[in-house]
Amino acid sequence: MQTETKGKSLVDQPAWKALQTHAEQLRGRHLRELFAEDASRGERMTAEAEGIFLDYSKNRATDETLKLLLELAQQVGLRERTEAMFKGEKINITENRAVLHVALRAPKSESIVVDGEDVVPEVHKVLDKMAGFAERVRSGEWKGHTGKRIKNVINVGIGGSDLGPVMAYEALKHYSQRDMTFRFVSNVDGTDFAEAVQDLDAEETMFLIASKTFTTLETMTNAHSARDWALSKLGDEKAVAKHFVAISTNAKEVAKFGIDTENMFGFWDWVGGRYSMDSAIGLSTMIAIGPDGFREMLAGFHAMDVHFRTAPLEKNLPVLLGLLTVWYTEFFDAQTVAILPYEQYLKRFPAYLQQLTMESNGKHVTLGGTKVIYQTGPIYWGEPGTNGQHSFYQLIHQGTRLIPCDFIGFAKTLNPLGRHHDMLMANVFAQAEALAFGKTADQVKAEGTPDWLVPHRVFEGNRPSNTILADKLTPALLGKLVALYEHSVFTQGVVWNIDSFDQWGVELGKVLATRILGELESKEEPKLEHDSSTTSLIHRYRKNK
Repeated sequence: MQTETKGKSLVDQPAWKALQTHAEQLRGRHLRELFAEDASRGERMTAEAEGIFLDYSKNRATDETLKLLLELAQQVGLRERTEAMFKGEKINITENRAVLHVALRAPKSESIVVDGEDVVPEVHKVLDKMAGFAERVRSGEWKGHTGKRIKNVINVGIGGSDLGPVMAYEALKHYSQRDMTFRFVSNVDGTDFAEAVQDLDAEETMFLIASKTFTTLETMTNAHSARDWALSKLGDEKAVAKHFVAISTNAKEVAKFGIDTENMFGFWDWVGGRYSMDSAIGLSTMIAIGPDGFREMLAGFHAMDVHFRTAPLEKNLPVLLGLLTVWYTEFFDAQTVAILPYEQYLKRFPAYLQQLTMESNGKHVTLGGTKVIYQTGPIYWGEPGTNGQHSFYQLIHQGTRLIPCDFIGFAKTLNPLGRHHDMLMANVFAQAEALAFGKTADQVKAEGTPDWLVPHRVFEGNRPSNTILADKLTPALLGKLVALYEHSVFTQGVVWNIDSFDQWGVELGKVLATRILGELESKEEPKLEHDSSTTSLIHRYRKNK
């Protein structure tokens, strides 16, 4: 495995050096000028594939910018790295693993070999098992311990085992079975669990325990609380088998918990947690929207996978998004990216992308283990529109920081109601326009504004954004949208020459927390060997708890 980009450090690539020079030349240019000089810019700087339309014309970029970014992608071997991923090579080098979330949505007719074994048949075997189980729960055929139908499903997980399922449920709620209740517990804060079960009947409640190893501290703490809660109402250990299902690979621990291993749904070490919503981790999604809806979502994922793998780079949606993120991160000192879906169902999408992007590319060393000397992993954040307009848009419009934005909108709403959708979409187009072009002092004065107030009402503009449009939010479209960002993240990671698929940064805090937990719970005064701050905080907590 080649650990440096085609034998050169990123900053030594010819395209990188050319981009540095180009950025200096472009820095003083305003989007007003770029549009004035090129009447066709708004139509030309677009790309469309699989029902997703991308307008990237409101970026501080020219044809030369895109040419150089695409050259950089070629020089760092993006195509080769993409093929390596799709073919099951072990591109997660620190864990010596393949990276094959793309196999989770591969059709039965495809073949993807890992360590000499075609993994696609096994993927579909699990999907078929999930479908059978989901149908039994949805139809009422599956009964709880006392013979009542299951009406409530609670997914217990954390990280990718929570963020994906909760995002997908909220995104596809329109398609969900409405006589069932779905809730999600992730936080080890007892309040999360207590509120989730507050108004539920244990006889009608099923828990999906999502933990690969069945040892994840937060998840298993919540799982045991769920078990205690259920048994306190149902009174019989045998009830666990009817009210608990495992999404795990550890049959021994699953059986020890009391779950029938027939109701254990597995996945593989080549599936990273933040890439797992379309695996068995998505069981709650399948129960909510049905197996057919889930397979539609998988087909959407796969369609974007094929586009990313085969489309020319200059027309490739994930590549364009990823390279533009690199452009602003490296050459404009942009530290964040705002994700602004104008669709209430996508209210959890920015939170989902936070893990996908920041756990993937928040890395400080290259694949070869050398310290990076450029920026990686911008901060992703956001809220649905129009709420954000009355919250943080002030800073985006008139603040001192450059914040590239992705606006996401749909031509059709799933809930037609008077003028609502036209008003919503008018705001998408208006905000992108206002960010790009702003309002000059002369324009403000022409409105009759007093001189002293003029500076406060000037909008500098020149704030970049992408606009992503689709017809309407469907299971297939959600799959395409998630895959779009998955492959954008991969594109960025290839350019930065980092491992986008490990997450060692989450380990240290967990290890220390396990140690400190024993010190907090100790009956005897523990001997503490921390820094003075941590030691003092532990003493204060023990005294006051």
